[in-house]
Amino acid sequence: MPPVFAHGALRLYLLALLESGPKHGYELIKALSERFGGTYSPSAGTIYPRLGKLEEEGLVATETSGRRTNYRITAAGLEELNRRRDELAGVENDISVSVRRLADNLRADIRANMRGLRADLAATAEAARSTARSADFRKAGSRQTSEGIRELKEAEMLLQAFRDDLRVELRLQASRQPLSPVTLETVRTVLDQARISIRNSLPG
Repeated sequence: MPPVFAHGALRLYLLALLESGPKHGYELIKALSERFGGTYSPSAGTIYPRLGKLEEEGLVATETSGRRTNYRITAAGLEELNRRRDELAGVENDISVSVRRLADNLRADIRANMRGLRADLAATAEAARSTARSADFRKAGSRQTSEGIRELKEAEMLLQAFRDDLRVELRLQASRQPLSPVTLETVRTVLDQARISIRNSLPG
């Protein structure tokens, strides 16, 4: 996959992010992740060496706030940023292109995974139908056996546990950064396919 940032572009973009005020490393990582709509998040090993280099060059200074080290742009850093505004506009354009490319790649991966998931779910549904037929779970009329009631309750508990677990995961993620359109599309596609497969597995 082509690099997200061209040579030197991330360095310049970090200066632009610091122009609005001091930030610590995690805030910069989060700001970059949000700018990319969740399709890319730089690692600490990518960000901190560049911040250290900017500090060596006198373009960034550090200040301690509790246990955190905040980075702020210096007068020299602001001067360089102003001198390279046109280049910064090009970086912004490149980021937009990268976001579209990364989103396309993610959608392609999702489609491939969905094809495999649909095949697996279809096979599982067919196996469930065969098992139901061979075991003759359907009784005369609509009378439910105690076994049927237990299985219904177990199915409902599985659905509830799935809902609760996934809801917690989504809320934790949303508290850190907004959910990306790709995540929403994945949830919608998987749930729609699961609903169809489960309905198809039900006896007629």
